[in-house]
Amino acid sequence: MACHPFREAISARLDGEPLGMPAGELERHLDTCSACAGWSDEASRVTRRARLASAPAVPDLTGVVLAALPQELPGVAAAARRRLLDTGLRLALLAVGVAQAGIAWPVLVTGAGAMSAPTHLTHETGAWNVAVAAAFLAVAAVPRLAAGALPFLLSFAVLLVPVTLADLGAGHVHADRALIHLLLVAGVVLVSAGAYRNRSRRRRPRILLAENRRRVAA
Repeated sequence: MACHPFREAISARLDGEPLGMPAGELERHLDTCSACAGWSDEASRVTRRARLASAPAVPDLTGVVLAALPQELPGVAAAARRRLLDTGLRLALLAVGVAQAGIAWPVLVTGAGAMSAPTHLTHETGAWNVAVAAAFLAVAAVPRLAAGALPFLLSFAVLLVPVTLADLGAGHVHADRALIHLLLVAGVVLVSAGAYRNRSRRRRPRILLAENRRRVAA
């Protein structure tokens, strides 16, 4: 019975707990009691063996976990598709703008391709078409300008297309000259698509914010 408190103190020391007695008193007892000293040594070996025991084998679940993960994060994939489509629209509009400028510039500078129109009318038409090309190129370079350029470009196309069709039917314009106006139509379609995408992009954060507020309120 006299050794019981000391053995409890030894156990507490092995577990990092308070001894319940002065440490010097425990050491003096171990110096004089061979039974407790032996018990302490054995308890130390058992504790060390238990703490250093090998962990049980765990099955490798790496393949299962990786297979359960989505191949692509939905948000990342959608953002990548949006960037790809935006880049495609800008490149297409850049090509249309360059082609429009290539056709309009000679008319403005030399009057080439203006048929029999007066000189000033030729220059005026060339300047107008070069301005259209500049608008296409500006929107291709800075997509946020699409909404501002659209009223001008769209009204021009809406007026030009029926007039051109009527002149073509009456024989006032050659077919190859009329086909050139398809560049304008293509450019207006691309600018309209860019303006719509810019508007959708601005609306998306507001929609998400409204949904979050509804969730919080619910």
